[in-house]
Amino acid sequence: MAFIDFLAFQEALLIFAAVIVGYVGVAVFLAMRHNDAAGVKSALKSGAIPIGSVGAVATVLALWAETAWPLPGSYNILFTDVYLLFGVTLVVLAVTMATSSKLQYAGIFGLIAGGVTISYGWNGYILHMTKDPLETFLLYGAFGLAGILAFPATLVTDHFLAHPDGTAFAFGTGVTVARRHPSIQASSRAAQPIVPVGPSGTPDEDLSVRPSFHLPIYISTTLLIFVVAIALAGFAAMWYLDVTLPGHLMSAP
Repeated sequence: MAFIDFLAFQEALLIFAAVIVGYVGVAVFLAMRHNDAAGVKSALKSGAIPIGSVGAVATVLALWAETAWPLPGSYNILFTDVYLLFGVTLVVLAVTMATSSKLQYAGIFGLIAGGVTISYGWNGYILHMTKDPLETFLLYGAFGLAGILAFPATLVTDHFLAHPDGTAFAFGTGVTVARRHPSIQASSRAAQPIVPVGPSGTPDEDLSVRPSFHLPIYISTTLLIFVVAIALAGFAAMWYLDVTLPGHLMSAP
């Protein structure tokens, strides 16, 4: 089968992936801040289809390019090896999100793939294996870093979802705390409000005391750093596409 130059399209898929994963990450972060496990699960399930779609297309294109690349040398190794890892990582993540499995195992996949990607990018830079070695290294480095940071982000998300009773990061203050939004994390006995008993021996509904919820700084920082890394990867992909697109359109291999 003849080779078709779809490198620009592959680069565009990188942007799609960064935007979608970043959007899901922000949605998960906001839901966790409101102690809303249902919102976290909804954001993950909703993002599974678009992430899986991008991952499936990327995987197919990478497999095709691995076998059909017309040029001798290392371009098929430098470009399509890591692109195949990128596609498979997205597929694994999407399946994990859709099935409500533990995200940390997809995070481990991203951690390893990220390290490999950075290694490929660094070697491509020092060996000048492309016409744009610096841009290539920055692209690989940004997505590799995002893959590495995905592991701690998935760990804290798993920890949050593993405590549907609201005890993941909750603590009691002994003061009345008003809740604007109900949370399914208060559904178990361990998270039931402490209801004072009035003089008549009946619960006083107006004096309920609930444990307050504050998302720890280290949890917020972990999630936000991952989102920022994904955003930087998206910007790197847009920059790389802007640099390389004219050459692909004018003189395809």
